[in-house]
Amino acid sequence: MVFAIDASAYVEAQEGAKSLKFQTEKQQANFELGVSLMVHSWNTLDTAVVNGWGGPQSAEKRDWISSIVIDLFDEKLVDIDMIEETLLNAMIDEFDVHVEDDSSLAIADKILEVYKQCFDESYDEIHAIYDNWKASQENRSLRNATHIHVGEDPDNPDTPDEDEYDDDSEADNNVPQLTEDFVMDDATPEPQGPIVDEDGFELVQKKGKKRY
Repeated sequence: MVFAIDASAYVEAQEGAKSLKFQTEKQQANFELGVSLMVHSWNTLDTAVVNGWGGPQSAEKRDWISSIVIDLFDEKLVDIDMIEETLLNAMIDEFDVHVEDDSSLAIADKILEVYKQCFDESYDEIHAIYDNWKASQENRSLRNATHIHVGEDPDNPDTPDEDEYDDDSEADNNVPQLTEDFVMDDATPEPQGPIVDEDGFELVQKKGKKRY
């Protein structure tokens, strides 16, 4: 089934708000996760990263693209054209790739949808996509491992030949590790008893910051 993309779609800050940035840590963290997932799902960009069209820092450049898209939401209004233009310009500047299909528009539309979901505090779809992303990375790592041939150094048989490692495995290691602290439901830690030092004095424990 093909879904039409609203080329006039936008999100706007609520009255009195200075930007579209979320005020709660949980909403903002899930939004940033969602944007990163959408950027990573862009096949055109993934092809550029895997083939190193942006040089040895290609993976880092992809992460940078995620960050500049997130920064757009420091404004009071963001529309689909702003996001798409940011994606297209980044592809030209960082990878020397001119995207001629509508894939960038589709990614921009998905990013706006992620924002709306986080505004409604609805994270199920984002978490499901994240789980699929992790599974795909594990499968890719397993495939790469089957192509790795470890040669023996005649002077030191226990030392692997580093030149034999597949280049794709290095690209996988550059994939950002997305924290799961905000993905899990809130949990209340079990109470702990007082800690007493060797002189019999009770130690005061600092309270940790609550994670959302």
